[in-house]
Amino acid sequence: MQKPDIDIREAVMEDASALVPLLDQLGYPGTQAFIEAKVAQARSHPDALLLVAERQGQILGLILLHFIPQIALAGDFCQISYFCVAEDARSLGIGAALEERAQAEAKARGCDRMVLHSNSRRVDAHRFYYRQGYEESPKYLRKMLRGPAGGSDPSHRSG
Repeated sequence: MQKPDIDIREAVMEDASALVPLLDQLGYPGTQAFIEAKVAQARSHPDALLLVAERQGQILGLILLHFIPQIALAGDFCQISYFCVAEDARSLGIGAALEERAQAEAKARGCDRMVLHSNSRRVDAHRFYYRQGYEESPKYLRKMLRGPAGGSDPSHRSG
């Protein structure tokens, strides 16, 4: 597969509004109200990296990585927290290019594995991950915590 003519780079604050439609497509509507704060948070966190794929000035994909130190293993983990390619730009090699860059970043930071959670309804995404060499490693558990106002946060969904 020929690689698309795209630039993969660290997201900047000016990219924030362009990420909203991608997150909508991923199943996370309503991020416009807080996206700038979240991009700023990711950019300032030493163990996070938000990358975007851009072609001709248009943001076509994003990947948010978290680097997690391990105490019982020699290598650390790189977790893919969010990963999306625009619906009309899929199957062009953009996802593979983003994932390849993520691997390079992970290796540079001493990680020896990539991990992610992908909801069971994301069948097409699973095919992509298997093609990229990922394998299933069940089981994923979660516990919802109360939101800042004391109630549970209904906007949080598992990807």
